[in-house]
Amino acid sequence: MKKNTHQLIKMMLGSFIVIVAFSCMQPKTEAKLPRIAILGLAIESSTFSPALTHEEDFHASLGDSIFKEYPFLEKDSSLRKQANWIPLLYGHALPGGVVTKDAYDALVSKSIQMLKQNAPYDGIFFDIHGAMSVQGMDDPEADFIKQIRAAVGTKVLISTSMDLHGNVSLDLAKNSDFITCFRMAPHEDAIESKRRAVSNLLTRLMNGKGKPSYKAWVGVPILLPGEKTSTRIEPGKTLYAQLPAATSQEGIIDAAIWIGYAWADAPRNHAAVVVTGDDQQKVTTTAEALAKSFWAVRNEFVFVAPTASLEESLQLAIASKVHPYLISDMGDNPTAGGAGDVTWTLKNILERKEFKTETGPSVIYASIPGPALVKEAIKVGVGGKVSALVGAAIDNRYAPPVLLTGIVESIYKGDINAEVEVAVKVGSVHVIVTQKRKPYHLESDYTRLGLSPRKSDIVIVKIGYLVPELYDLRADWIMATTPGGVDQDLKRLPYKKIQRPMFPLDDFKTEPSLKAVMY
Repeated sequence: MKKNTHQLIKMMLGSFIVIVAFSCMQPKTEAKLPRIAILGLAIESSTFSPALTHEEDFHASLGDSIFKEYPFLEKDSSLRKQANWIPLLYGHALPGGVVTKDAYDALVSKSIQMLKQNAPYDGIFFDIHGAMSVQGMDDPEADFIKQIRAAVGTKVLISTSMDLHGNVSLDLAKNSDFITCFRMAPHEDAIESKRRAVSNLLTRLMNGKGKPSYKAWVGVPILLPGEKTSTRIEPGKTLYAQLPAATSQEGIIDAAIWIGYAWADAPRNHAAVVVTGDDQQKVTTTAEALAKSFWAVRNEFVFVAPTASLEESLQLAIASKVHPYLISDMGDNPTAGGAGDVTWTLKNILERKEFKTETGPSVIYASIPGPALVKEAIKVGVGGKVSALVGAAIDNRYAPPVLLTGIVESIYKGDINAEVEVAVKVGSVHVIVTQKRKPYHLESDYTRLGLSPRKSDIVIVKIGYLVPELYDLRADWIMATTPGGVDQDLKRLPYKKIQRPMFPLDDFKTEPSLKAVMY
């Protein structure tokens, strides 16, 4: 009996050793990577412009082609390896007029359909601008995220990335678990900010902490144009410099300040602060402190550069001893929502005697849409003479189309926005005419047309504050207060829906509360 018992024990021990040895030889099961979807629509659109934005203007990317928007998610990057990424649909349109309801419905429907087809998810990276205006809607980004929530439920973590000129309604904030925005204007930190939004999401998924325990939103009754709130100068520089320290506090995930978008008329159009984290007191006090610091410096915001009428700006440029002298044609800035085809400035330039002959000061004007002239230029070729109407096909409130007659200097085909670009010499003015509107921010935009902004006496460009490349090449600069859909004088705009009182449009009889709304 004892012998049998000993044999049984030996057999059992042997089996146990074999099982242990076999299990040690098996590869360890890798941790399951989180599934994260990517989607979003980005545009800044003015309700004070007669232009309309259509579905094709978003140039929507689908699937893996979306990765090109995010260098930090390139194939071998560390962030790419930390999750199973499901890129769905991302559309980014040039700033412009109101988005048609048909375009919005089509793009959102496609997004939601793809979202449902590729479920389930642990997280969503929701990449938007935040200043999209849609026909018949006051808060399209909030509507979009609510449709996302209806499709994926409330447990999925959503991290929203925005432009600081976007608008954060309480509805948008409530449906976002993490929400952040750029900290620089001009937006040199755009990619860095998007990466932060992704990192916040991944960190909370990987450490198992999930949604933030507390979120605070403060609406700030300030509405200012970006040209007065650049972070290159005070008080914007110091205002935004508070954010790294605010975010680095233990118990805080992210802190963000939105300037808001001034050229649309909806209740959400105003400044805002959002802070997220796990320490209720720090989240609350940080949000309110940031909002109060914004309100405290409201009267200190000024234009980032000198401003003057177009007439005064041209006189200064012609008299200048340094070149190139840049003039911002602000009122029709296509990167803020202008139609881009207002001819008022071009008409005034061409009428000046200083520019009538080839020996006058060399001027580059960028730019004006003129499909009829582009067609004629292609027909006659470089060196040929063209004469056709340009501009004012959309926004003719300030000046009619201009009959442009000159010599074709160059033709460039294939730009994603302009499609075809033509440089036409009229007297001493080089006018860039496009098939479709386009902003001219890069030096290469000019040089590929054979134009040299660095060697020109004057460069006049439809823009507000100068983006980095133009800022770096300027010898001097002034912002001309020209008319258009993004008029810098906000008191001239017919607001009907924004919340009142609103600084600087109204006087405040009492101080706003600036209390955090916890949600």
